[in-house]
Amino acid sequence: MLKSPVFKITLNHMLSLPDEIIAPFLAQNQRRVRAIATFEGKRLEFYGAIQKRNGNHYMMFGKRYQKELGIFPNDLFELQFFEDTSKYGVEVPEEFEAVMLTDIEAYQIFETLTDGKKRGLIYAITRYKNTQTKIDKTLLLCENLKKGIRDPRELFR
Repeated sequence: MLKSPVFKITLNHMLSLPDEIIAPFLAQNQRRVRAIATFEGKRLEFYGAIQKRNGNHYMMFGKRYQKELGIFPNDLFELQFFEDTSKYGVEVPEEFEAVMLTDIEAYQIFETLTDGKKRGLIYAITRYKNTQTKIDKTLLLCENLKKGIRDPRELFR
């Protein structure tokens, strides 16, 4: 399995990635990675995309992750990348999987969506903390997919 060495990095609105760290991933066309960030005894695992802008590679690191890890801009923390072997490039909540397994028609429609839309919908379910809410929202998603609704803003209404 492909993985990077642990390296130190600072946050400046986004993560500016060292070429020597990401080169092996890019060489194998791995633009999505699983990452583990550590800071002052706290550990955060997340999935992200290696992006390129103006010749430099970077990764988004949102406020939610910053708050969870307890870091502020210019704090030095450790990061390590691993090959993303997940199906969707994001951790799938158990509740989402369980509901999708019971509704084959909705699952088949879900599988026709772009990878980005699939991830976005899974992230939307992940944001709910309550197990029953995750189940209810996934059931609503399934019903709306079967009704032909594809607009992400409408899928959970």
